[in-house]
Amino acid sequence: MSQDSWLQNYDATCRLAQEIAENIHERNRQQRTGGNPAKINMTLRASLQKLKQNIAQLKEGLLRASSSRRIMQSEADRRQNLIDDLLTREKHLNATFKGDIMEPEPSRSTLMAGGAGASGGTAANPWLINESEETKGLTFGEIKQQQQRIIEVQDAGLDALAAVISRQKIMGQEIGNELDEQNEIIDDLAHLVDKTDGRIRNETRRVKLVETKSASCGMMVVIVLLLIAIIVIAVWPVG
Repeated sequence: MSQDSWLQNYDATCRLAQEIAENIHERNRQQRTGGNPAKINMTLRASLQKLKQNIAQLKEGLLRASSSRRIMQSEADRRQNLIDDLLTREKHLNATFKGDIMEPEPSRSTLMAGGAGASGGTAANPWLINESEETKGLTFGEIKQQQQRIIEVQDAGLDALAAVISRQKIMGQEIGNELDEQNEIIDDLAHLVDKTDGRIRNETRRVKLVETKSASCGMMVVIVLLLIAIIVIAVWPVG
């Protein structure tokens, strides 16, 4: 999966911050050696304004991606931390440019290890002096490659997670379809049971009616036989 536009803009912003740091370092060197830093000061002012705009665009892009749920919450938190680091970096650069704080001793930037590369050289970054064990002894180009490999691994993990979620979604849809079919079968069975129950009640009423009629007919036969017997006795000659 290719790197998305937000991360590309973030890398570009990190490179701009690195360029500003190196230009401030060069401006200060010129001041110490009696040079004229007017031109580089103009460049730095424009670059600092561009840095501010880039960070604002990163904020807006993160807000849109987070609100539309194009990225997971954990990734949104990670990107917010990157923006916070850039804001701290911007304040440090502005303060150093204005002379409010002294320039630290030169050291390679841990910011560069956080995602932004350089041109592949070993130029010093005089702003962040702490460096992780993983990046010690590496050039900016090597750090860039290392971070790119990490991003590729993360992207592969996100691809795998997306595939799992997609399969689970399909399984959920299939289960839902099967439940709908089972509900239809249950409805059909309930309807059939109702019809059968109605038929049984009708047949029961018919049987009772037949039994009632049979009893009535039997009683009539007995009465008729008794009447015949009485008549016979009455008309039979005595002696």
